[in-house]
Amino acid sequence: DSLTLLVLLAKLRDFYPAPFELCAVTIDMGLGMDLSPVAELCRELDIPYECVRTEIGPIIFDYRKEKNPCSMCAKMRRGALNEQLKKMGCAKVALGHHRDDAVETFLMSLLFEGRISCFQPVTYLDRTGVTQIRPMLYLNEQQVIHFADAQNLPVVHNPCPADKHTKRQEIKDLIYRLGADYPDIKDRIFGAMQRLPL
Repeated sequence: DSLTLLVLLAKLRDFYPAPFELCAVTIDMGLGMDLSPVAELCRELDIPYECVRTEIGPIIFDYRKEKNPCSMCAKMRRGALNEQLKKMGCAKVALGHHRDDAVETFLMSLLFEGRISCFQPVTYLDRTGVTQIRPMLYLNEQQVIHFADAQNLPVVHNPCPADKHTKRQEIKDLIYRLGADYPDIKDRIFGAMQRLPL
């Protein structure tokens, strides 16, 4: 998702009427990822690249032995990212969430928290002074995957021990099963979110 977003923004920069600068940031969770292909892509796109090394993975899995690691991991990664943005003087961060992420987040909030909620396309964070944008919110996951494949993007394998064993994955699987009987279920849910307006 992030690599697709990076390439799209790099290409947009070439003709967008208001000039903007790009830099790429990876939060390395300390799980042994080889990010050199990402650094090489950034060099090709003429985008400065920062890799922030952390011990988030070992803290969560080895030290704390979290049963449900995703929530804490997300908070720690957000904190590390916000700290890096502050150091770099960035006022805006583009996140690679797509339409499927929004639908899954909506259902997770509904089923696990009993509330109707989702992230916004644009969010201003008062504590950090950073604005989050999600430029790919109207693309679906398959479009993102097809683009990444067609462009031969250097997708790095996620070594997280919780990968594919999360609440988000449960919701993904649920939507997949429901899709067998209701093929347009994601479109319906996303449309309802827009009409709320959420």
